[in-house]
Amino acid sequence: MRKESLEFLSTMVEAPSPSGFEQPAAKVFREYVADLADTVETNVMGSVHATAKGTAGGPSVMLAGHIDEVGLMVTYITDDGFIAFKPVGGVDPHLLPGTRVRVHTKGGSLLGVLGRMPIHLLEEEDRKKVTQMHKLFIDLGMSGDEVKKQVRIGDPATFDVGLELFGDGMAVSRAFDDKMGAWAAAEVLRMVKEAGGAKGDVIAAATVQEEVGLRGGITSAYGVDPDVGIAIEVGHATDYPDVDKRKHGEAKCGSGPIISRGANINPLVFDLLIEAAEAEGIPYQIDGQPRGTGTDANAIQLSRGGKAAALVSVPLRYMHTPTEVLSLEDLENAAKLLAAFVLRLEPGTDFTP
Repeated sequence: MRKESLEFLSTMVEAPSPSGFEQPAAKVFREYVADLADTVETNVMGSVHATAKGTAGGPSVMLAGHIDEVGLMVTYITDDGFIAFKPVGGVDPHLLPGTRVRVHTKGGSLLGVLGRMPIHLLEEEDRKKVTQMHKLFIDLGMSGDEVKKQVRIGDPATFDVGLELFGDGMAVSRAFDDKMGAWAAAEVLRMVKEAGGAKGDVIAAATVQEEVGLRGGITSAYGVDPDVGIAIEVGHATDYPDVDKRKHGEAKCGSGPIISRGANINPLVFDLLIEAAEAEGIPYQIDGQPRGTGTDANAIQLSRGGKAAALVSVPLRYMHTPTEVLSLEDLENAAKLLAAFVLRLEPGTDFTP
């Protein structure tokens, strides 16, 4: 991966951006695409749309990756300064005890730890149970008066971890879901610019609030009004112990991006994605999705009178944890696939099944 692209990815995933608080990640995205797009706009929801104008009246394509991440929100502060919280998005309570977090306040971020009684002090039967979230707390190591002076109800918190490379071309970080999707959309703009432009407009959309209801995807698809909309997401890798492939299918890290197929996916867009992958020698995997995909592809497909939608995913291990794992080669290949797709689209392409 290019040094500059890796730095962009690292900065994106490490920018704190729980749903509803995406401004730091949006700023990183805007700065990266500023020289790659003809226009960069931010809508009232906070989603960013970077548009590279087409050269020959081809179909417009919106590539959407959401920049919100799961996190926590301050809901109560005890007189002793311990912070109660609620989850932002789908946070797994199994993972929380002992985790380090950053509470993001008006004055800056504060390091905290998620505490509970140690196992030695728990009753025998409680040792076998998952601690309920309301019985956990954030400890900032400060007096109650000082915590209440610096922290407000509604302040968000994120896991205090960033991106690291390890193993054979693998990367681990929080928030690959789904800032790596916005990264890929921006990289497509770069590749399209280097190729001299696509025939139709290419819009890289960094959408917000996906984790709490696809809200940015809904409003961006309506506002941009593209001919084709492709969500770039993480998909569940099933290449580690205890995952039943009969229930969840097969997806391997290092075997290429996943192209979804099913009711949420326009069949002609699916076929063109496969053609682009095979023409360029890009490895790919196929995922069967008989219903909605639960991604921004849902929102895109149902926008206005309906859109030609698709979903391209990168296999991810340990989704919604502080240690999400993916293959950098898969991520690069997802961007290459999408760039090849948009560059092959011709004026007058009809996506009606």
